[in-house]
Amino acid sequence: MTVQGAGPTPLDRTSRVPLWAQLREDLRRRLAANEFGEAFPGEHALVAEYDVSRHTVREALRKLRSEGHVIAGRGRVSRPAAPIEQHIGNAYSLFDAVERIGSVQRSTVRVLDRRADGVAAARLGLEESTPLVHVERLRLADEEPLAVDRVWLPADLASPLLKADFTHTGLYAELARHCGIRVMGGWERIRALVPNPAEHRLLACPKGTAVFAIDRAGSWQGRIVEWRQTLVRADRFCVTADFSDRDGYHLAGEEHRTGARHRPA
Repeated sequence: MTVQGAGPTPLDRTSRVPLWAQLREDLRRRLAANEFGEAFPGEHALVAEYDVSRHTVREALRKLRSEGHVIAGRGRVSRPAAPIEQHIGNAYSLFDAVERIGSVQRSTVRVLDRRADGVAAARLGLEESTPLVHVERLRLADEEPLAVDRVWLPADLASPLLKADFTHTGLYAELARHCGIRVMGGWERIRALVPNPAEHRLLACPKGTAVFAIDRAGSWQGRIVEWRQTLVRADRFCVTADFSDRDGYHLAGEEHRTGARHRPA
């Protein structure tokens, strides 16, 4: 199939490459060129545009969705997938970032309890036997898995969260509402890794997809009140940074021996 400019490229019906695969490749090209903007054409439009069967279109779209190029929630029009973008050096909320691009976020709470965890307590600067509130959520955007979020907080401050509903809200909003705590600083480390089989299944990652592992310690009034570990699908999330000829490429904070870290504002 010969690649052309804007618009559809005619499919080669003499090729051994299936028509759905040719269609998928041409739609990838047009998506990369941002040809569709925020509105991706429906099945009927693609059938007419490429003169192919509805089955061919459906198979091409199924592949594009599984690869993360197109998003289609139940009862919603398909649209090109936009990555959730985090700007380095700013305090941020993944919940707000998802909402900002027009996606609908929902969380499934896997764990919400009071427990002891020696490793997490040490990260919080506490004795290993100190009671903690632990929250683990599977976070979805447009009903597609986006991240697994695991948070530990001191129980003496965060016990009211045990009654919170995290279905459609962020942790920081619930901390402020139920506990009067607003995380104002801390540090964060972002690294890439390959998820284990259980995490791969939970996140429904396309084959070969890595994840961003984000470790965060959040503080309030000079005390560490949050230790968080988040795995985010790398095909749905990106990190950006500013640079200039005067200041160079700048990551706020300091270099840590296991990676870059920064202090949110």
